[in-house]
Amino acid sequence: MSDAMEADPPREEPDESSNTAAATKDKPLKKPTKPLPPWKVLLHNDDVNEFLFVIETVRMLTTLGKQEAELRVVEAHKTGVALLLTTHRERAELYQQQFTSRNVTVTIEPA
Repeated sequence: MSDAMEADPPREEPDESSNTAAATKDKPLKKPTKPLPPWKVLLHNDDVNEFLFVIETVRMLTTLGKQEAELRVVEAHKTGVALLLTTHRERAELYQQQFTSRNVTVTIEPA
């Protein structure tokens, strides 16, 4: 009876550090990623929206502060267009969609 009551010997858990080291050696080195090509987000003047609405929209959708947003909106009003920011294409497209949803005209183009 005492033989049947004996506990199984403890199992040895695999050493995770040795598995990690082996896995690291097998992985090929990653090539450094190239930065994405820059795109410009351009704010266009319009005669529909009020200055304050456009300034608040610029502030809401970008990281520009109050003074920078005001300067860009005034520049767009005086010259017809102002550079809001430069970013990668996907983010520029997102900005364009967001401004369009608020009826503020921006275009994007390669920098």
